[in-house]
Amino acid sequence: MRTATLEDDGYCVAEGVIDRDEVEAIRAELVGIFEATPFGRDDFEGHLTRRIYALFAKTRALDGLAIHPLVLDALGRVLGPAQLSAPTGIEIGPGEGAQPLHPDDAIYPIPRPHPELVLNVMWPFDDFTEDNGATRIVPGSHRWIDETPTPSTDTIALTMPAGSALMYVGSLWHGGGANTTATPRIGVVLHYAVSWLRPVENHVLAVPSTVVAQLPERLQELLGYNIYPPFIGYVDGRHPRRLLV
Repeated sequence: MRTATLEDDGYCVAEGVIDRDEVEAIRAELVGIFEATPFGRDDFEGHLTRRIYALFAKTRALDGLAIHPLVLDALGRVLGPAQLSAPTGIEIGPGEGAQPLHPDDAIYPIPRPHPELVLNVMWPFDDFTEDNGATRIVPGSHRWIDETPTPSTDTIALTMPAGSALMYVGSLWHGGGANTTATPRIGVVLHYAVSWLRPVENHVLAVPSTVVAQLPERLQELLGYNIYPPFIGYVDGRHPRRLLV
């Protein structure tokens, strides 16, 4: 069977990117944060789904994944200079319905077709199955211009073991699946955007600068302390990372 690709299908899956011990350690930390996180407020967030925002203010467990070589390579090829935009921990609870299908770049008022603006990396910390809410996608929909899904549109559930990395472009129609099991499904989506766009979440305010100052330089850049060439994003004429010194 042909392997799906970002260019042709709008998504790809790499299995076994992190090992079971790392999966379990990260999952345990996320569970503790989810316990203090409220359920969603609407059908999009999910009334039985909990979402961790300001992720990099609340845990260091995901730092390495945000700058994983596999991810940085994909960012360079798909987006060029990029930054974290809307990274979110997602726990789809038992009984949750399917999320409405959507493309993540629809929030930006830029007509299609356009160069890719967003790249997502979904990291599953449970095995994703059709029953527990695996991400559903419409293959090839990243090439659509005026089309939108209908109730008869075919979707596929991207089932995969914990420790995989699912990458999909922001123009791809997708949504979280329904969880018909008795246990929650945990994943983290690291949502990146080109660095000339305003990110969905303002990480410069969400993550204290004293915390950012201790992070790897590449992660600092992804959290907004970056310059889009030649000079978009400077502070008083200088690189914003100088503010962390």
